[in-house]
Amino acid sequence: MYRFMVLTDPDTAAGFRMAGVDTREAWNDEEARWILPELMQEGDAGIIAVNEDFMQGLDERLMTRIERSSRPIVIPIPGRSRRGGGIGYIERLLRRAIGYNVVLRR
Repeated sequence: MYRFMVLTDPDTAAGFRMAGVDTREAWNDEEARWILPELMQEGDAGIIAVNEDFMQGLDERLMTRIERSSRPIVIPIPGRSRRGGGIGYIERLLRRAIGYNVVLRR
């Protein structure tokens, strides 16, 4: 069975832990760049939700690896700055996974 995991900042991590989610903390973008590839290598990782502030700081090579990966699926979750881009990314993942264009509305 695959696991749902979260990579986020320490302030947000507590809420995910209280909900029983396997949660890892990173203090900044640089630390997240080291932790995320390790999480992706875990054999039972199914979905990894990453703070979108950290996603914005990932290098192009890692982003390409994420987009080409069929498992685990890496999705952004809203961060403090709310720079956007998360909905479009999730729509692209869904289109690739199921072959249909799904439009998410707020």
